[in-house]
Amino acid sequence: MALRADDLIDRRRLRRKLTFWRVAAIGIVALGVIALSAWFYRDDLGGSTVDHIAKVRIEGTITEDEELIKRLEDIRKSSKVKGVILAIDSPGGTTVGGESIYEEVRKVAADKPVVAEVGTLAASAGYMIASAADHIVARKTSIVGSIGVLIQYPDVSGLMDKLGIKLEEVKSSPLKASPSPFKPTNDDERAMVRKLILDSYDWFVGIVAERRKMTHEQALALADGSIFTGRQGVTNGLIDAVGGETEAIDWLATKGVDAKLKVVEWKDTERRGSFLWSKAMVKTVGSALGLPGYSSDVIHELGADRLFLDGLVSVWHP
Repeated sequence: MALRADDLIDRRRLRRKLTFWRVAAIGIVALGVIALSAWFYRDDLGGSTVDHIAKVRIEGTITEDEELIKRLEDIRKSSKVKGVILAIDSPGGTTVGGESIYEEVRKVAADKPVVAEVGTLAASAGYMIASAADHIVARKTSIVGSIGVLIQYPDVSGLMDKLGIKLEEVKSSPLKASPSPFKPTNDDERAMVRKLILDSYDWFVGIVAERRKMTHEQALALADGSIFTGRQGVTNGLIDAVGGETEAIDWLATKGVDAKLKVVEWKDTERRGSFLWSKAMVKTVGSALGLPGYSSDVIHELGADRLFLDGLVSVWHP
C-alpha cells in the first residue's frame, strides 16, 4: 500500500510538471507569434523609434485611397519623421483621387519638408500629387506632365442596331443620365460634359501655376496634355532638378534635415482578416513559393484597371 501511495504522489508530481511545461510551451509559442507579428508590423509601418526620413511610394493607377491618406496623416503627426520623400511612379487616375492625396500631402508639407522623387513617370494625377511637394526631382528620362482632365465613354449604339436591340427610356429632363453609351451624344450633352471638364481643368492648371510659381498663362501653355522628359521638365519649370533619392536627401538637408538619417519606407498598413492573412504574410508566403511579390491581381498587372475608372480622370494613356 505504501508503494502504491508513493507511485500516486510521483504521478501527481509528474502531471504537475507536464502541465507546467505545456503552459510554458504555449506561452513561448504565443510570444513567438507576437514577436513575428511585431516584426511584420514594424516593416509595414516604417516602425522606426528613432529620427528618420519617411519614404512613401505612390504607384500605379490613382484612386481615392483612405489607407494612404491615413498613412500620410500618421507621418505628419510622428515626431520621429524629420522629412518626407514621395516616390511617385504613376500614369495618374481619377481626378478626385489625385485631389484628395494632393491635399493630404500639402498638410504634411505644412509641418515637414516634402520632396517628390519621380521614377518612370508622374503624369496627370501623378504629377498633380508631385506638385504638392516642396521640391521635385526626376530622372533625365522620366516622364512628367500630361496636365489635363477627360471623360471617356463608349458608344455601343451601332452594335445594338446590328443585334436588333433598342433602348426605351423615360427621363425627367433631356440631360438626365447623359452621356449614355447606348446612344450617340448630341450637342447639348457634349456641351454639358465640356463645361464639367473645363471647370476641373481650370482648377488643375491653377494648382500647377501656384505650386510651380508660374503665371496662369505659363501653366496653360504647358497644360495641353503634352508629356515631357525630366530634362525638359527642368527647362520648363515642371520639376526642380534631375536626380533620384540622393538628390532628394540633399535637398532635405538644405531644409535642416540631417542627411545621415536613415530613410525608412512607410508601407501599406491595410490588413485583410487576421495576422496570418495580412498582406505582409501573403507576400512572404508568395515569395517562398516563387510567386510575384505584388498583391495586385492580373487585371492590375496588365494595366487594364484604367479601363474601369469612372467619372473625371486625369490619366496618361500611352
